[in-house]
Amino acid sequence: MSHSEYKTNVMRILDKKKITYQHFCYVNTGAISGLEVAAVLKQNPDQVFKTLVTISKSGKYYVFMIPVAKELDLKKAAQSVKEKSVEMLHLKDLLPVTGYVHGGCSPIGMKKQFDTVIDFSAENFDTIIFSAGKIGYQVELSLCDLQKIVPYSLADITVVD
Repeated sequence: MSHSEYKTNVMRILDKKKITYQHFCYVNTGAISGLEVAAVLKQNPDQVFKTLVTISKSGKYYVFMIPVAKELDLKKAAQSVKEKSVEMLHLKDLLPVTGYVHGGCSPIGMKKQFDTVIDFSAENFDTIIFSAGKIGYQVELSLCDLQKIVPYSLADITVVD
């Protein structure tokens, strides 16, 4: 099976919903961090988003998507979902909670649909690029199309440099 034919679960979900997307493969490039991936694929790092999973004091999970070069502001993130506080989910809990491994986490196709907040800077672009649910693969689609699968809200959730 060639890489171009390889479909991740995320791609299958998009196909099933007849949603147009582009996909990228960076397998065997050695890129690990979001910034490295953006560089390898010659993408604008502001347009490449990472998917972070958090847990609130009340035990509720939230998904936040922010540009790869940015850091999640936990205070702003908590405010955006009307919680007192949220913290990053422990790595060991990521797979059991989401069905995804660290580095391959996508907002699409998680075991459950969690409340999702995307950094408002996403509105600066026609499309955003994020993990296709497997390390080495990414998808690019419009926010409109993403909304058809993952209901989300937009908020200012990153640390100001």
